[in-house]
Amino acid sequence: MNPAQTIAELLWAGTRHNVSLLGCLASTLQLRLDIVTPSNHVRVLEVTISSDSSLDQHVLKVCATSFYRLRQLRRIRKSLNNESAATLVHAFVTSRVDYCNAVYAMSPQTITNRLQRVMNAAARVVTDTGKYHCRLKTILHNELHWLNVLEKIEFKLGVMVYRCLHDRAPRYLADHLIPASDAAHHRLCLRSANLSGFLSRWPDSLELVAR
Repeated sequence: MNPAQTIAELLWAGTRHNVSLLGCLASTLQLRLDIVTPSNHVRVLEVTISSDSSLDQHVLKVCATSFYRLRQLRRIRKSLNNESAATLVHAFVTSRVDYCNAVYAMSPQTITNRLQRVMNAAARVVTDTGKYHCRLKTILHNELHWLNVLEKIEFKLGVMVYRCLHDRAPRYLADHLIPASDAAHHRLCLRSANLSGFLSRWPDSLELVAR
């Protein structure tokens, strides 16, 4: 490991209760002459993960950055046509919301609601409509042809499963996807075994990811 080129981060993950019990007893990690102290948040592929495995800090940063960009674009909106406004919004805002959005699967509604508010504000900038425009849903779906945040997550997962099934995905993904019917022997009463679903196979866990 080259300390000059590598930033090491240490995260003790668990439930909030378990992490709180660990407290100051969380041990450090020694790498040669360097000592890495535990952190409450780490960033992996630009996604911030907290010690309680939540995405609250990540979504907070995404929303703050997105609203800042939208405020800047709103100031120059009168100087832009619809096509230019859409291009800038996609470049600075919606691409940020959509990045690695598969990690939001099974997240609490409070997480997806925050992201949806960003998408609603982005739609208002693109179409140059007011905050309380009564036709916002129509604008999102019929004019801009945007999916809601939850629909985008489902679409991303669907595409990933399709690619895994047709050998178009990396092996580290395809190898962990198995039909629910094939996993019935892992659980005596697996309700999803009677469905046309798929499970993600991780050590000591099985989770339904798609149907």
